[in-house]
Amino acid sequence: MPEHIVSSFDSDLKELSRRVVEMGGQAERLVADSVVALVKRDTELAQKVIVLDGPIDLLQREIEEKAILTIARRQPLAIDLREIVAAMRIANDIERIGDLAKNTAKRVLALTGEFHPQKLVRGVEHMSGMVLEQLKSVLDSYASRDDERAIEVWKRDGEVDVLYTSLFRELLTYMMEDPRNISLCTHLLFCAKNIERIGDHATNIAETVHYLSTGQLFADERPKQDTSSLTTVPFPA
Repeated sequence: MPEHIVSSFDSDLKELSRRVVEMGGQAERLVADSVVALVKRDTELAQKVIVLDGPIDLLQREIEEKAILTIARRQPLAIDLREIVAAMRIANDIERIGDLAKNTAKRVLALTGEFHPQKLVRGVEHMSGMVLEQLKSVLDSYASRDDERAIEVWKRDGEVDVLYTSLFRELLTYMMEDPRNISLCTHLLFCAKNIERIGDHATNIAETVHYLSTGQLFADERPKQDTSSLTTVPFPA
């Protein structure tokens, strides 16, 4: 971030960046806690995740208000304008990540008393581990303005899609094999979709970091590989 003659402008930009990083850390913890709550069926932790989504929403509004005020006051150009626009974009993605973690936590509360073989949850747990790794990496890339790291996250988006499609088909199989699994697997399908969408938001952030660093958009199409919508569900004769 370049130094400016007006030191308060530097302070404004650094404060925006600091708040985005803080918000990202909070969202990352919520995602991790929502998955732990699902795996352990910890309703107390799930309720905590739901409550703690509120402060993330508040931070997003504060970042947006500060960004708009900074634009009005400073009339920034070039890299300075990209800094402010990037902060708003990333804050919006992080706010959605918090919402998706909250939605997963709500599913945990809905699972009370359900038949719950652990093997059905392992796939969701594995997928969430990959997405959390992606999320941490892209948030670090923003904090350090590391374009190469952001590009690496962007390139790996398809890996999450492949895992989601595989998990989608596996859960459908469990539902057809044992009717007792239907309710649980339905909830898990929604949880898996939440996690896959968190991966999409991580990729959005990677695109924004690349734009912030270079002033350019990615020339190639995003490497999507989600084929769950093409899956045919065989019904018994």
